[in-house]
Amino acid sequence: MMPELIFDTYDEGERNAIADAMTVMDAAFDPVFGEAWTSAQLAGVMLMPGTWLTVVRIDAAPLGFALVRSVLDECELLLLAVDPLWRGRGVGEALLRDSLMRARRRGITSMNLEVRASNNAIKLYEKTGFEYVHRRPGYYRGNDGQLHDALSFRIDMRI
Repeated sequence: MMPELIFDTYDEGERNAIADAMTVMDAAFDPVFGEAWTSAQLAGVMLMPGTWLTVVRIDAAPLGFALVRSVLDECELLLLAVDPLWRGRGVGEALLRDSLMRARRRGITSMNLEVRASNNAIKLYEKTGFEYVHRRPGYYRGNDGQLHDALSFRIDMRI
């Protein structure tokens, strides 16, 4: 049985939350794909209106995070990451469902996301109700120069 997950949400660039997210990001994102953000990028986005960062923890240890940015009644899941040691235990799904719940509470009616076409997280997004919208060929460039397609997904939360 997994210990109780604690969800902490920040609407502004709280330094400790950013540091915790960066700890997870450094562990979770494979450098080959070049998808990890820098601390400065994360802090910059956190200053934008309608942006929130949720860090999920057990005790004080960060296990994962979600970064969401909203405009009017739509939002985009910019980043979702789970420490590799905690993958496959429901942490990512709990974090995604928490993000959807927080978006609904803010009056948001749809969430969008983009993901590398070979990312295993696609199964989680589809399981949670996200629907495929379109493919962007060669959208991501890995650190090795290889291009990777992006898939766009959307969930309607009015239901």
